Amino acid sequence: MSKITFIGAGSTVFAKNVLGDIMATPALQGFELALYDIDLQRLKDSENMLNNLKHSGGSTCTIIAYTDRKEALRGAKYVINAIQVGGYDPCTITDFEIPKKYGLRQTIADTAGIGGIFRNLRTIPVMLDFAADIREVCPDALFLNYTNPMAVLTNVMNTYGGVKTVGLCHSVQQCIPGLFSHLGIDQEGVQATIAGINHMAWLLKVTKDGKDLYPEIKRLAAEKQLEPHGDMVRYEMMLKFGYYITESSEHNAEYHPYFIKRNYPELIDRFQIPLDEYPRRCVEQIGRWEQMREELVNNQELKHERSHEYASYILEAIETNVPFKIGGNIMNTGLITNLPKEAVVEVPCLVDRSGVTPTYVGDLPPQCAALNRTNINTQLLTIEAAITRKKEHIYHAAMLDPHTAAELSMDDIVNMCDELIAAHGDWLPEYQ
Repeated sequence: MSKITFIGAGSTVFAKNVLGDIMATPALQGFELALYDIDLQRLKDSENMLNNLKHSGGSTCTIIAYTDRKEALRGAKYVINAIQVGGYDPCTITDFEIPKKYGLRQTIADTAGIGGIFRNLRTIPVMLDFAADIREVCPDALFLNYTNPMAVLTNVMNTYGGVKTVGLCHSVQQCIPGLFSHLGIDQEGVQATIAGINHMAWLLKVTKDGKDLYPEIKRLAAEKQLEPHGDMVRYEMMLKFGYYITESSEHNAEYHPYFIKRNYPELIDRFQIPLDEYPRRCVEQIGRWEQMREELVNNQELKHERSHEYASYILEAIETNVPFKIGGNIMNTGLITNLPKEAVVEVPCLVDRSGVTPTYVGDLPPQCAALNRTNINTQLLTIEAAITRKKEHIYHAAMLDPHTAAELSMDDIVNMCDELIAAHGDWLPEYQ
């Protein structure tokens, strides 16, 4: 029996989507679904929930929960990762509250910026532990990473972990439906090309019946900008830089130096920027969990319809050799020619029995590549800090972050990083 291992299986809602998709896919029947999490109660919840889905849907997959990570991984053909190191309390709170003392405000802080740097620093050592286990007990496994910060963690697993890894995000497949729905454009028959880096990939081409749709998209977007709406940052970036970005406005507000600025407080209202958005979501999710737990965990009639998550489609394409196209995060082996070869890029990939094969993109428009490089600089210096354990590279990563550098002096950045390192305590390894 082939095995699919899910690390972070206590993320019950996400486990329902990803593993529920697998159980709903005819070509993936008969797999063992191996669940692992360090939170034993949440692990049990997910095991119960998935068994309910198995019985209500008639799947022939086997659900097994493990408390030993290496045994959960042993012999796996596929490994799906959805962990969060440190959780909302204390680590996310720390990532927001200490920068706020210095006047640095954030929205999501899970990918870029100072919050993204420290989420990486506490997650990378855990991921490298996973990699060591994988090399020992399932060296040929394909590792599907859903954990943010996506680009850095995917890079580390490939470059330093020695594990065949592709990073998967929701933003590529949601880009066209979200944009076209908001603008009132019919998306039927639309052809699109998307490439860049995770959370900052670009809608490079968008056509229908050979006609370029960008002029109409930009006309409608300019009209939308006259009144408040929920996607104002991305529309403004498109109107100024020429191309629409895959990830949400609340994310992109903190990826660039243009929107969250102490000297321009009016920009927050003008562009509808939700400061402290991620902590707000965390508190709401924690508050809703007990009700959701009853609906998910103890519902023997629980049903599931296949979602838009890529994982089951990737596994199906490999198992059946019927090709499927994804937007994947993968090492830049000459794929985007004006971005660094050391970076992870997000490009169209073809999946079949050969695995995940990325496609060549060539040069991005120069302004798009320039914006990507501002975030890649911080990504690569964060990896350098995590691998060398040198504190100076944490400072370098933070000083190169566009939003942080636009708001704070170098001395304040260093002091803030030192305070964050101290506050994280045992969640971070020792830095020289």
